[in-house]
Amino acid sequence: MTNALLDQTLAAAKAENRAALIGYLPAGFPTVAGAAQAVQALIDGGADVVEIGLPHSDPVLDGATIQTADDIALRGGVRTKDVLETIRTVTAANPTVPVLCMTYWNPVDRYGQARFAADLAAAGGAGCILPDLPVEEADEWLAAAAEQGLATVFVVAPSSRDERLAVITAKGTGFVYAAAVMGVTGTRAQVGDMAEDLVARTRATTELPVCVGLGVSNAVQAAEVAAFADGVIVGSAFVQRILDASSPEAGYAAVRELTAELAQGVRKR
Repeated sequence: MTNALLDQTLAAAKAENRAALIGYLPAGFPTVAGAAQAVQALIDGGADVVEIGLPHSDPVLDGATIQTADDIALRGGVRTKDVLETIRTVTAANPTVPVLCMTYWNPVDRYGQARFAADLAAAGGAGCILPDLPVEEADEWLAAAAEQGLATVFVVAPSSRDERLAVITAKGTGFVYAAAVMGVTGTRAQVGDMAEDLVARTRATTELPVCVGLGVSNAVQAAEVAAFADGVIVGSAFVQRILDASSPEAGYAAVRELTAELAQGVRKR
């Protein structure tokens, strides 16, 4: 089972002959209280889907920028309940925008799989992105997520062989998160040329939309990825705008401005 709102949102972007824009920010950043405003800036700027990260002390997929934001959030005292409360605040204000939780597996396992799924659904969440949960160990989570109407998004990488892609995409719902480059998240001067090949190979195994993340930071790159992917995922560039800002309010404005530019980029196919 997947999430109807997420499916409808991605289908609507496809019907407009464009890629969806998916924006990421961690909960607890720039502050626990200010996180929902930061995510609201993504939505106001034109993001179709948002991911709210659950800050982690050892984020294996994330580069220095998001690690810095996670550290700020953790030092600010963010807890799993605050992540869920941020999701609740955002979904209450934006009932037509799918909100996903991006989290490493350990916090979900500690919280309790069925409990986390139920609480995420109660907060209005559309699903989870789980970059480090092996699909072979995911059955208990997948059952809990399906019961709550949550999508489960898995990550594929350029190193994934075709047979491995088929195994992963058979278990995932919502969309497939294609990591455009080998390595951790972060803005890059150019988006990896492995991304287009990975999208083509992934599409050969599934009907799910394939969305590309890791590296996009401007409208030109967004347009480049939108030419071959169903969605463009951006995170570090938004985090950097907030880190560089003179105040939280200036950070939200900078996020809104960048989102609007990227939203134009995904429409240039």
